[in-house]
Amino acid sequence: MGEKKTLIVLTPSLRSELQVLARAGKTPQKTARRARVVLLAERGETNAAIAAAVGLSSQSVIAIRQRFAQRGMMSVISDASRPGRKPSVTAKTIDEVLRRTLHTKPKNATHWSTRSMAQVMGLSNATICRIWQAFGIRPHLTETFKLSTDPRFVEKLRDVVGLYLNPPEHALVLCVDEKSPIQALDRTQPILPLRPGYAERHTHDYIRHGTATLFAALSVADGKVIGAVKKRHRHQEFIEFLEEINRATPARRSLHLVLDNYGTHTHPAVYQWLSRHPRFHFHFIPTSSSWLNQVERWFAELTEKRIRRGTFRSVPALVKALQAWLREYNRDPNPFKWTAKPSQIMAKIALTQEALVTPH
Repeated sequence: MGEKKTLIVLTPSLRSELQVLARAGKTPQKTARRARVVLLAERGETNAAIAAAVGLSSQSVIAIRQRFAQRGMMSVISDASRPGRKPSVTAKTIDEVLRRTLHTKPKNATHWSTRSMAQVMGLSNATICRIWQAFGIRPHLTETFKLSTDPRFVEKLRDVVGLYLNPPEHALVLCVDEKSPIQALDRTQPILPLRPGYAERHTHDYIRHGTATLFAALSVADGKVIGAVKKRHRHQEFIEFLEEINRATPARRSLHLVLDNYGTHTHPAVYQWLSRHPRFHFHFIPTSSSWLNQVERWFAELTEKRIRRGTFRSVPALVKALQAWLREYNRDPNPFKWTAKPSQIMAKIALTQEALVTPH
């Protein structure tokens, strides 16, 4: 006797939604697995083959197929595995929720909430929440982006990523930039410390005591950072920092510095200095691509752990705090591991470009 197979027939819309669930990185594992089972079943795969492909038993595959035939998409996105009454939310309703969420806006707001969508669709807040979670939709969040218009974008991308993935032998790769201006901010009243039942509290206003600039060179190999705090960030201070890098690194090593296109880094006086120090090699990231410079990630860590909630009653106090944090970090540095290849980055950029020109 042949095995029991429930026939699965998908509309193009359903198939597309299931493919999104199966591929999305934030889809719960159970949901993604159920989506893959349904997609493989539609292709005519046997229960045994599907079970081997997704890591389930044949009985589980049979159950998933049967529930999908009875309940449609809700059987995939819902964690309720036991059969119950026939759900009122159909695949057509889910399609409509997704269409409204992605392609319309409420009359009185910039984005949908679970409550506003539930009211329009005649569903519960929890049902809307489950649908959005299943498809990785978060209308309340926004993210920023900017595509580089650098005509040499691909060339610079390959150059910098090549340094990360295949650094030259007997050389050091350093990601260099300056963080400026870092403000010495002091709250107008004392901070109320963390207590059981109470978060740390501080006043919303503050007093400015001045600024400082932190120059940093992050070693890609071991994560150590050469740093220097200076009053300003002109080309003169940058050359002084290059001298510090020169003294702090082995003299026989070539140095490959990853930099952005800030005017301080391209000043004629800087190039004159480079001509006298041939072991230094500059590699510029494309414009509007600060995410390519790994030292920016280190600056983000510094901001989160030391600056954002810090209080500094003077610039010297700020400088002392930055230097202390730098020393502490270098006792146990944490190098960032770069894994993305240029082709993968270009593929993501192509998707963004496509989204910009596709009518919504």
